Amino acid sequence: MVNLKKSNFLSPIFVLFLTFIFLISCGEKKIFVNKIEGKQIAITNTIPEVSQVDAFIKPYREKIDKDMNEVLAYAPETLEKSKGEWQTTIGSLQADITLASANKIFKTRENKSVDVCLLNHGGIRSVISKGNVTTRTAFELMPFENSLVVVALKGEQIIEMVDYIINEKKPHPLAGLSFVIDQNNNAKNIWIKGNPVDVGQIYYVATNDYLYNGGDSMNFFKKGVQVYDLDYKLRNVWIDYFKEVDTIPVIKDVRIKKE
Repeated sequence: MVNLKKSNFLSPIFVLFLTFIFLISCGEKKIFVNKIEGKQIAITNTIPEVSQVDAFIKPYREKIDKDMNEVLAYAPETLEKSKGEWQTTIGSLQADITLASANKIFKTRENKSVDVCLLNHGGIRSVISKGNVTTRTAFELMPFENSLVVVALKGEQIIEMVDYIINEKKPHPLAGLSFVIDQNNNAKNIWIKGNPVDVGQIYYVATNDYLYNGGDSMNFFKKGVQVYDLDYKLRNVWIDYFKEVDTIPVIKDVRIKKE
């Protein structure tokens, strides 16, 4: 005899069980990547489309190569950033020419003089090798699109700048400013254009937009009372300078002295 009461009790449980199994089987399956394969496909001039593209860009490439390889000046010795504790020949040169270029524009536009130039050691990306200097040299030195700006800083920010340089212990390109580091690692005899720094005075400092915006943690630039964008690429500062000179000078004067 069939126990109908027991059968009626088990039927709903059985239906729920089947529904549960169905929902699990219909759930979203997670897919995992366990292997990636690839192969290199060479593109050669045997492909008609590649040959056509190459023929199209060839005159442009040759024109660019000609411009990049144009000799602009001569370097009597190699200038590089790796030699020098507090200043380097290439850093001092960059700071000098940047200060001069910024000053020329700033005087014309604002009738004011630029007092100091500070750039970053890491911004110099190559060397000026002994021998011919070309346009390509400038692009290798400064591959970025950084622009030249002038920031109006109070004298107290100049002190912050000096402390930053000492703490960094890097030969950042510097011009217009000199100081002595005493035995306690503090600055003294801080001079700008032959005069001691006045904390209440406004000084105009040439730098690039990257540093002005806090790059390399040069946060003292953010405290500037005013900024002037000279709309002049730092790369073009190099190029224009190379065009103006015949032989590049080797600058070895002392701007930061350690006792």
